[in-house]
Amino acid sequence: MAFALAFLALLVEAIAGYPQALLTRIGHPVTWMGTLITRAEMVWNEGHLSFARARLRGILALATVVLVTVSAALLIDHALDLALPVWAALIVEALLASTLLAARSLDDHVTDVAEALEARGLAGGRQAVSRIVGRDPETLDEPGVSRAAIESLAENFSDGVVAPLFWLIVGGLPGCAAYKAINTADSMIGHKSERYLAFGWAAARLDDLVNLPASRLSAIWLVAAARVMPGADWRTAALSALTDAPRHRSPNAGWPEAAMAGALGLALAGPRSYGGKRVDDAWMGSGRRDATAADIHRALRLYRIAYILQGAVVGLLALAVLVIFW
Repeated sequence: MAFALAFLALLVEAIAGYPQALLTRIGHPVTWMGTLITRAEMVWNEGHLSFARARLRGILALATVVLVTVSAALLIDHALDLALPVWAALIVEALLASTLLAARSLDDHVTDVAEALEARGLAGGRQAVSRIVGRDPETLDEPGVSRAAIESLAENFSDGVVAPLFWLIVGGLPGCAAYKAINTADSMIGHKSERYLAFGWAAARLDDLVNLPASRLSAIWLVAAARVMPGADWRTAALSALTDAPRHRSPNAGWPEAAMAGALGLALAGPRSYGGKRVDDAWMGSGRRDATAADIHRALRLYRIAYILQGAVVGLLALAVLVIFW
């Protein structure tokens, strides 16, 4: 059942994504989580607290957000089981779970960067990439914009596609919702700024933990995609992931970034600027640094192949479970 649920959720998200009309009308589950996180932060994160007390309050706030989110998912899960036949409950749950995947929107946003670079040059590329990365866009030249888009594609393939799907298989809708709450909290409060260094500590550490399996798995999917895609190098992708990823400042982001870099013959990550502060990170991959919009399109092709391979494997596992147990 878990693999069937995951396969259906992937299928729905790939075909329909999250309808704009629905977004306008009721918002999105992630924005609901974000509202809950914002309110918890307003109540718990008082400016005069000591580091220890702020960190404790951050732990309590995160626990509250995750508990509320999981409780809502469990309630929906139980209600569906009581009210609908098994097949109907599975379809409705897959529709709900598909809202927690971000493959289609990620593809759209990264495509926008490539098209903006091609149509409007550096200014357009900077504007488009500013919507998907946190670094200072004015510091980026055209290769920097291109690398930033490709890095975002690789990292968010792990965080926004592989990880929620992994936790959907492991824990059903409640498991996927719990992951999404943790990941959203990390993106909102898991920063090393003065305001969030202590309060967001738990969100950042827990997000690192829950993303450990998916980051490695996403690298495997990208290596497999490179094996299929003409012009990509799967051996270098695998070697880059194994040798470069451990040098990344994140325990997770380096795996898909290094695999993507190796597959495409690029060098990603490296030094960059956030909020006027330079971050000296290791380079992922040993290829060229002068990436272009054409390289973004190649990265998108690799990403799409990896997504299809992931879906095919999940679908085959769902079929195997159906044959064996039904």
